Amino acid sequence: MSTQARNQLESRVGGITLEGTPHALSAWFVVALRFVIGGMILFAGIGKIQEWPFDAAGYLANVDPASPVSGLFAAMASSPALMEVVNVIVPVTQVLIGVALIFGGFVRLAALGGAMQMMLFYLGGWSGDWLALFDSTLIYAIVFLAVAAFGAGRILGADKYIEQLDVGGQPLIDRFPKMQYLLG
Repeated sequence: MSTQARNQLESRVGGITLEGTPHALSAWFVVALRFVIGGMILFAGIGKIQEWPFDAAGYLANVDPASPVSGLFAAMASSPALMEVVNVIVPVTQVLIGVALIFGGFVRLAALGGAMQMMLFYLGGWSGDWLALFDSTLIYAIVFLAVAAFGAGRILGADKYIEQLDVGGQPLIDRFPKMQYLLG
């Protein structure tokens, strides 16, 4: 166990303050969470590629009518040109998100992409039943967002090194501060 000073977690939103001190092992669990969620989406994408041709039209066309995205998904499924794009984008982005998370590079961008996919899957699976509120895809979306919030790519990940790349005599993150929204 480390004898270094402990980190503090603190956030203020809407007049509510949250504070806490993470355990010394927290960094290891953040890395484990990044690896596990990265592996989950990587192998989902690989599975779709192995079963090529992947076709999302059946899923999109058969979303429960109670879902708030049923009309949008049905319209997407009825457009052959759009389905050509969706059928490539879904598995390719899943593989890219998984690889990025496992290696810890562009973690915030990858985690946001993963959270967006999971929210679309969650909304597509919504049947209006409040008992199904905590579906696994919603939990996955929250895990992706947690990985992004923890800056998990800076812990045993490529983002720690990418941020320090020399660009015009400055570290990348100092030269381009908005990169903090993609890295970390």
